[in-house]
Amino acid sequence: MSVSLLEYRGHIRNWRSLNSELGITQTLSRDEREREILTKGYQKWGCDLPNHIYGMFAFSVKDNNKLVCFRDQFGTKPFYYYITDDGKLLHGTFIKDIIEGEGFKKELNEEMLQIYLTLTYCGGEDTFFKGVKKLMPGCFLEFENGQAKITRYWQPEFKPDDSKSLNEYADEIHSTLLEIMKEVKDEDETAESFLSGGVDSSYVFAVSDAEVSDSCGYEDERFDESKLARKTAELLGRKNITAIIQPEEYFNAVPYVCENMELPLADASAIVFALACKATAEHTKLCYSGEGSDEFFGGYNMYRNAERYGDNLKDFYIGNTMIMKEDEKKELLKHYVEGVLPINIVGDLYKRMEGMDPLSKMSRVDIEVWLEGDIYLNVDKMSTVCGLEIRMPLTDRRIFDIASRMPSKYKVNEEQNKVAFRTAAAKVLPDEIAFRKKLGFIVPIRIWMADERYNSSVKEKLFGTTAEKFFNTDKIKEIYDSYVGGQSDLWRKLWTIYVFIVWYDIYFE
Repeated sequence: MSVSLLEYRGHIRNWRSLNSELGITQTLSRDEREREILTKGYQKWGCDLPNHIYGMFAFSVKDNNKLVCFRDQFGTKPFYYYITDDGKLLHGTFIKDIIEGEGFKKELNEEMLQIYLTLTYCGGEDTFFKGVKKLMPGCFLEFENGQAKITRYWQPEFKPDDSKSLNEYADEIHSTLLEIMKEVKDEDETAESFLSGGVDSSYVFAVSDAEVSDSCGYEDERFDESKLARKTAELLGRKNITAIIQPEEYFNAVPYVCENMELPLADASAIVFALACKATAEHTKLCYSGEGSDEFFGGYNMYRNAERYGDNLKDFYIGNTMIMKEDEKKELLKHYVEGVLPINIVGDLYKRMEGMDPLSKMSRVDIEVWLEGDIYLNVDKMSTVCGLEIRMPLTDRRIFDIASRMPSKYKVNEEQNKVAFRTAAAKVLPDEIAFRKKLGFIVPIRIWMADERYNSSVKEKLFGTTAEKFFNTDKIKEIYDSYVGGQSDLWRKLWTIYVFIVWYDIYFE
């Protein structure tokens, strides 16, 4: 079999066992050994190779005349593809590489705007670039003779098992995470760890060998979690470095984020995360982060309503965000297309989830749609551009396997979310941290955007020529006036519009 590795980004955790199984010398550099693993692993297992890997990856191989592309089970690394008019496949982990490819025609997929205005990100396989698609998590693509075939090799299924107690599940989470922590870095690497006031990052930091944690904060104490992070670091006897984010710095970073994200992402925390990555990259090149556990183990407060939603979920639940409804978009957009609905993205998914309990359905939608489209995209793009590598120990099939077997009663109850996970974290953290109420990644944008000292760039875009191309600007003005008049929750709608316009002006003007 003639096999060559073309494109690869990622980190393989179980490289030691794979090296032994594939006859690869243990003394190779990380890049050399991972390329050997992917090449020899494909020769041995073919398209079953991803099921042998623990870690993060997006890669492609040339198999004689066939091209095969893979994306990891959770979509931690992005992967895009585009078929040219003359039947060639352009592909890669960066859209910019595809845009520069021979035969690419840059056109806006304007229908995606209707999806984006609800979700704040590109949900599903389509993007804002017409013809550029995402290879979705847990899938591989085979391309031969101008034809593409996509196969799903893994999906996050939930099959609750009542045979274990809450404490037994907590023990399993903890012992599994300790084993994973042995794999997330090599002995000659030094890592730091992102730390917020929440249990996820605190738990990862506590079980890691990182001596330094990195946090963000604000001068406005109402939004500042950094004091909680510093307290956690002090309790663990370790160091904390906090970057205080200023509003001017925040707004100035928006074009940088939009350009390097490659797709508009109106998650306000993405700007803060980008600034955190830049600050952290000044003193380390490797950092841990705690993504994944909320979606796996029932971390969001709305999950407590799962049983009440019941079978109605399939009619409305499309993930963590619901910024605009259809009637709002009809008023706002100049070119609204009937039938282009966010719920369509999850239609097939709900068919595959028939018979599952409501919490498992909500979790799976968020794993397949929200994590892929928002969280992991943000982590990958904003870390990569500044030379920082982020590894997420909780995003692992072995951790998900525990969550997939855990009954919903061990995930959420009337008083608490993520019950079993917090019980596991309490083995290494004080209860006040392990069972602290979920705060979320709060940004003072709702205040800053109404402040005349900072919002000139926002107003310029909201009422400029690009806005007039896509939106009824009198409707934008109505939303804006209500926002500055005191309806602060409207900031999300304005921010979503603003980010799209900034992104569009970078890529299409």
